[in-house]
Amino acid sequence: MENARSDWEDELCRWLKPFLERLGHKARQRMCPLYVAGLIGPGDRKSVQPMAERFAPGDYDQLHHFVAVGVWDAAPLETELLVQADRLVGGSDAVLVIDDTAMPKKGKHSVGVAPQYASALGKTANCQTLVSLTLARGEVPVMVALRLFLPESWTSDQGRLKRASVPAEHRTARTKPEIALAEIDRMIAAGVRFGCVLADAGYGMSAPFRQGLTARKLTWAVGIPRHLKVYPVGVQLIWPMTKVRGQPRQRHVPDILSIAAQDMLAGAKWRTVSWRSGTKGRLKARFAAVRVRTADGPPQRIWDKGQQHLPGDEAWLIGEHRVSGEKKYYLANLPVGMDLRGLAATIKARWICEQAHQQLKEELGLDHFEGRSWHGLHRHALMTMIAYAFLQHRRLTKVRREKKNQRPAASTDVAGRPARHRRSHHAIKPSAMSKLPNLDRRATAA
Repeated sequence: MENARSDWEDELCRWLKPFLERLGHKARQRMCPLYVAGLIGPGDRKSVQPMAERFAPGDYDQLHHFVAVGVWDAAPLETELLVQADRLVGGSDAVLVIDDTAMPKKGKHSVGVAPQYASALGKTANCQTLVSLTLARGEVPVMVALRLFLPESWTSDQGRLKRASVPAEHRTARTKPEIALAEIDRMIAAGVRFGCVLADAGYGMSAPFRQGLTARKLTWAVGIPRHLKVYPVGVQLIWPMTKVRGQPRQRHVPDILSIAAQDMLAGAKWRTVSWRSGTKGRLKARFAAVRVRTADGPPQRIWDKGQQHLPGDEAWLIGEHRVSGEKKYYLANLPVGMDLRGLAATIKARWICEQAHQQLKEELGLDHFEGRSWHGLHRHALMTMIAYAFLQHRRLTKVRREKKNQRPAASTDVAGRPARHRRSHHAIKPSAMSKLPNLDRRATAA
């Protein structure tokens, strides 16, 4: 057991080498592997004190200083995480999932904590909310960004922000979609490769968010509320007729009014579609899709209907009727020629971020940080993401090794058959990729 423990810790130190080079300072280079190993190792609690007791006896002060109060810039490590994530799962067939995760928290002094909706709990609770970005390919997720959202109760109180050491550039109010777009820009600047951006209705309902993705020439598929307005794809802009003489109208108006997404799909043809295998068999639901124009253009008064948004870009409007009776709606700027199964599979790829959130919390202690400062929370979150990326590295290495060992058995094929190309990660069966690797962690827990 001790040898197995040493093996993975030795491999961790080798894998962390590019991160440590970016840290520079020798003390930080020593503390970083200890902190990451503490997150991966045994024990139910992954806050500084119990991790120090298990992995760095006598070094509690140094470990606490490293994550909570040390003066160092996390940006180089965040950039290295993007480089390693792209190396693991980046590519044109990768997806980038935008979401957020809530961490229940007592009190009111920890940075960003406030009563707000927690999707994991399904209700409003006292918590911190982190906007998350997950790069995934072949059902292998790697978390690449976790950035704290500050509610209005924080951004309106400069004294509170100062006490929590919130950097000046983060003290202004920003919506979650604005935070997500800023993180996407950071990923693009680092050269991270992905094919499609996915997000739930909390982000998809934001027209500036969708337009921001389009402006960046990104492909996207996002959830929307059922009442979001759209136009038929054939809508035309016309000069309105006036009943009285006078100055003619200066702006065009649509020849038909926008309607709610659910009404637009009411007469559509619905089909049962299966998009992948789950633990209980094939996953399927009823889907329908039509081409529409989004109602997110400039606002314009239309006849006696008041202000209406003019038609925007053309997109897919997709509806989903689940077996449970729940109904979901989506917008996507995916190619016009994509079939219904392809649309459904792309949309449903978003589920992988929920698995990543759960594993980061349950196995790596994302929500165990006990400090109150901005820097401490983000450094702890960064260390959990680095630990998660390392575990995914081991997972993929193991799968490739197993596939390589199986290759001789397939050499009995008929001579002369052309060699097959090695399959990429998306060809790995979900059942082989559902859990983080077992590192033979020590059974002793704090």
